[in-house]
Amino acid sequence: MALSSRAHAFSVEALVGRSAKRKVPDGRDEESGAGCRQSRRAPEAEKRPKAGAESREAGAGVQVELQGSELWRRFHEIGTEMIITKAGRRMFPSVRVKVKGLEPLKQYYIAIDVVPVDSKRYRYVYHSSQWMVAGNTDHSCITPRLYIHPDSPCSGETWMRQIISFDRVKLTNNEMDDKGHIILQSMHKYKPRVHVIAQDSRFDLAQIQSLPAEGVQTFSFQETEFTTVTAYQNQQITKLKIDRNPFAKGFRDPGRN
Repeated sequence: MALSSRAHAFSVEALVGRSAKRKVPDGRDEESGAGCRQSRRAPEAEKRPKAGAESREAGAGVQVELQGSELWRRFHEIGTEMIITKAGRRMFPSVRVKVKGLEPLKQYYIAIDVVPVDSKRYRYVYHSSQWMVAGNTDHSCITPRLYIHPDSPCSGETWMRQIISFDRVKLTNNEMDDKGHIILQSMHKYKPRVHVIAQDSRFDLAQIQSLPAEGVQTFSFQETEFTTVTAYQNQQITKLKIDRNPFAKGFRDPGRN
């Protein structure tokens, strides 16, 4: 028997009303209408990171944003490789950052070091175009060197006004290096770390090569991890370096001998 229009409307309303309620953690029923969905999404939108720069925070309100993060990500997707030589080779991409949240009048050192990602040694498998673990290694024989930015120490106000570039950092495989280059082993994975160090009258950072025990905030970015090589293994990395490195202009000239 067909329902009257009033009975039909009542039955539909009852069904819709029943399906539009759901349990929330404290056991109460909650309406899941459009207004509720919008109010629940608002906090997610506020947490969405800004485009074009990655940021890491290490407490005390200090933030470090990686500049050129898009290029770093392009290399990271392929598997970044960095050349190391006895004389020392500059990194490309180089680590460039902006710092926020420093005390304007306080003096800071900004420094960088490069540490192992793991205790593995790697090899490149050409037929599958990927890096594979070749064995274990011991990094204890090499103490990570600290490269202090040449503008250090400087006020927080000055640091926050500029892009801090570590483009002068050089990587070497010479364990006897006396030029201050960062010593690494070939065919290993590493990551750079940026350190914000509050000046302390008890020590002079310019005279030491290791991090102090206090007043240090450390930042790292996953996309800056790389594998050390003495010659590029992945042809895609070679091409991307030539295309994007301004110092590789000679390799791009069609008339080059």
